[in-house]
Amino acid sequence: MKQFIVLLLLVSSLFAALTFDQNDRKEVAILESFDIDSSFLNDKVLVDMIQKYKTTHRKRTFFKSMERAYLYIPIIKDTLTKSGIPSEFLFLAMAESNFATRAISHKKAAGPWQFMPKTGKIYGLKIDSYVDERRDVFKSTQAAADYLTFLHKRFGKWYLAAMAYNCGEGRLDRAIKRAKSDDIATLLDYKKAYIPKETRLYIRKILTLAIMGSDERYLIRNEYAYLLNRSNANLIVPIYVPSGERLSRVAKAVNLPMRELMKYNHHLKYDFIPPYGKKYAIYIPYDKLSSFKRYYEPTPLKNIYVVHTVKSGDNLSKIGKKYRISYKKIMDFNHLKSSRLSLKQELIIPVSTPPLTLDALYVVRRGDTLSSIAHNFQITVKELKKYNNMTSSLIKIGEKLHVYD
Repeated sequence: MKQFIVLLLLVSSLFAALTFDQNDRKEVAILESFDIDSSFLNDKVLVDMIQKYKTTHRKRTFFKSMERAYLYIPIIKDTLTKSGIPSEFLFLAMAESNFATRAISHKKAAGPWQFMPKTGKIYGLKIDSYVDERRDVFKSTQAAADYLTFLHKRFGKWYLAAMAYNCGEGRLDRAIKRAKSDDIATLLDYKKAYIPKETRLYIRKILTLAIMGSDERYLIRNEYAYLLNRSNANLIVPIYVPSGERLSRVAKAVNLPMRELMKYNHHLKYDFIPPYGKKYAIYIPYDKLSSFKRYYEPTPLKNIYVVHTVKSGDNLSKIGKKYRISYKKIMDFNHLKSSRLSLKQELIIPVSTPPLTLDALYVVRRGDTLSSIAHNFQITVKELKKYNNMTSSLIKIGEKLHVYD
């Protein structure tokens, strides 16, 4: 019996040693993925932060974020990997937003990657009265990958790219020049304060979350072992529906509650597809894809819905004439009890065709011609040239064209 107990203890201790060794190697691999030397594991602030994040309150937040990310992790990892970015950068999104697509900061940064409006638009995200693609996990992750790739090319190391993502390229550039070094220990020096305190903690927070997320023993001990077995396949997929389509029709076709469909599409500001272009991507669970293909049928839409933002001098009569619709219909559709309007008030207008008055830009892509662009937006080439003060039909890739007056 004693021999059996001794053998059992020996096997247990050996298993524990192996598990520890595996976790230790994982921690080193995480640091190396950020181009950080393994000696940084001894950084006192990092060690204290890891312990702090394992306390009851922080632990609850961590696992809540991981559960929220269950749908999105395959999408994020796949996009990062295809862009040549270490998959551990998914924890940058966790540090930014806890993977909440609706997250918005006091500085107006939004979405899982917390893009500011200007940066989001630079990297191709549409932000207007209809959509905010900073909240689109597919598109915002690709934009984040493009931005991180740019930052890595500029600074040469992944931990510097992460820092620049937080404090800005110019701020980090000045810090490196002041420190005369881009070494992480030098830049994080508490007394010299080369970079803001927020950024000094930010890079450590990303590492902390990555280490916790890869610690098998920690996940198993807290009964979250299933997070280790999450599928690599996307659990939500994009589908394309015509402009002006109502989400309620899509929800009915795939037998999904409207509230749940909206949950996957926080980038849409309303329950209808933007009225520009021929089609637009929305998202459904992968297991509903066959239902969509089988039961969804695009039909000629009686109405396309546009958003009008009230400007100085507007009244319901003037707006009605602009959209060729009765002012009473506008009141009914927006549940207005009075004809009084306020500046910047948004009104949803049901129209039979897209008006030539939307504030929209189109970015010229390879293969585009003025004729193809005009056809897509249901306008004439003459109108398109007029909106853009063009005397020639020549266009170039990346050029931005007004597609409505």
